[in-house]
Amino acid sequence: MSERPNLLFIMSDQHAPRITGCYGDTIVRTPTFDQLAADGVVFDNAYTPSPLCVPARMSMLSGRYPSSQQCWTNSDPLNSDIPTTAHALGAGGYRPNLIGRLHAIGPDQMHGYAERSVGDHSTNWVGGIAHSLGVLAETQGPFRVSLERSGAGQSSYEVHDRDVTAETLTTLDRMAAERAAGNTEPFSLNIGYMLPHQPYVANKDLVAYYMDKISDPTYGKPKPAEDHPYMKWWRQQTGIDGDIPSLEIRRARAAYYALTETFDTMVGQVLAKLHATGLHENTLIVYTSDHGDQIGERGLWWKQTFYDDSCKVPMILSWPGVFPAGQRRKQIVNLIDLAATVLDALKVPALPNCDGRSFLNVIDNPQAAWLDETYSEYCTDGMAAWAQGTPTQQRMIRAGKWKLNYYHGHPPQLFDLDADPGEINDLCFDPVKKDVMEHLLSKVLTNWDPEDINKTMAARRAGKELLGQWSHAIKPADSYRWQLKMEDNWLDND
Repeated sequence: MSERPNLLFIMSDQHAPRITGCYGDTIVRTPTFDQLAADGVVFDNAYTPSPLCVPARMSMLSGRYPSSQQCWTNSDPLNSDIPTTAHALGAGGYRPNLIGRLHAIGPDQMHGYAERSVGDHSTNWVGGIAHSLGVLAETQGPFRVSLERSGAGQSSYEVHDRDVTAETLTTLDRMAAERAAGNTEPFSLNIGYMLPHQPYVANKDLVAYYMDKISDPTYGKPKPAEDHPYMKWWRQQTGIDGDIPSLEIRRARAAYYALTETFDTMVGQVLAKLHATGLHENTLIVYTSDHGDQIGERGLWWKQTFYDDSCKVPMILSWPGVFPAGQRRKQIVNLIDLAATVLDALKVPALPNCDGRSFLNVIDNPQAAWLDETYSEYCTDGMAAWAQGTPTQQRMIRAGKWKLNYYHGHPPQLFDLDADPGEINDLCFDPVKKDVMEHLLSKVLTNWDPEDINKTMAARRAGKELLGQWSHAIKPADSYRWQLKMEDNWLDND
């Protein structure tokens, strides 16, 4: 056994924690994650720094909120001079290896990783050569078509994750052989999956299994007069403002459950190989996701909001003999805190200018001092297809039982999550809660100016548009791109 610990870090895409057995779902079959939870520590109030893929993932790497790293959207590159957890691991004597999804935009497709394989399904470049899912085209985005074309079948996202799993198993075998030959260096292995991100399309038998068992969404769509004005706009932009047939809702939800089970099975293969090769000894295993999925709650889908279904992430840490087993923590934490914690646990250099805080003491002692407060940001420059040219500046604070969602140009939302875990009763206009709202509003706007962010993003958009024109004209090669095939996508709802 190596004196220094190993790291196996697994990150999914768009996994709502509540669709996991260890987080309370009684229908979904997730034996791998349930066992991992039984062996480790589960965080019940873990949040994403942004309910959007690229900024969430880059924040996880840098330990900074999107506004600190100026990476807010799926087309924003993370500057290469910003140190990442991979840089810190490398500086601390590890050789960080990434298999699968990184979802970084721009020429730096490593951001500190020493090795990388499989790659992303999408272009490395702003405005680069796009991919197509064939018959499932646009179902990966926040559009009505993702519900219309849902159910039984297959998407390239699942095929990608099969390749990630296969490469991971091969890598673990290789590392085990190197250990047998005398290599005692610890490993750092990150595995980036795409599931259970939509398309809401999965194995026919699994979809049929869940169609017979899942329930309708717990919370229905609010009446138009009671809906938040931004949410009204969002529903209109994405085509979910009208009535959606119950069959579509159940079919998409059943497919999401099926994708979650499929993904759990893949991770099960990885962990089984880890144990079979003996590489599990002195290995810190971390599982998390970049954000959640609303799968029909309140008539909403995908992510892109601050409701817990979208903004919470699963977070499980297992390190037998070091971390306690079968325990849960209620503390409010963030992916940027997870970044700081992993580096702290492995005793490698901390990230300079990190916004995150190590919660290593909380893992050891649930009564340890901890500030129960975190933020999440959602800002757009209007470039994304779903934004329709309209920039957005939004920020959430979760502090104790309170959550305040700030929408620039619209009223905020205020929720008491102890009394109202479904976030149905907006208290922002309740005079009794005026002091709470003003206090949280002051905190959410401290060192975060939406007008300045809008100006910065507008200036960067002009640069990104030029980079896009360059990409279209030059067609630069993608350095780490998995080859997506349109024919790997189909529906089978007969």
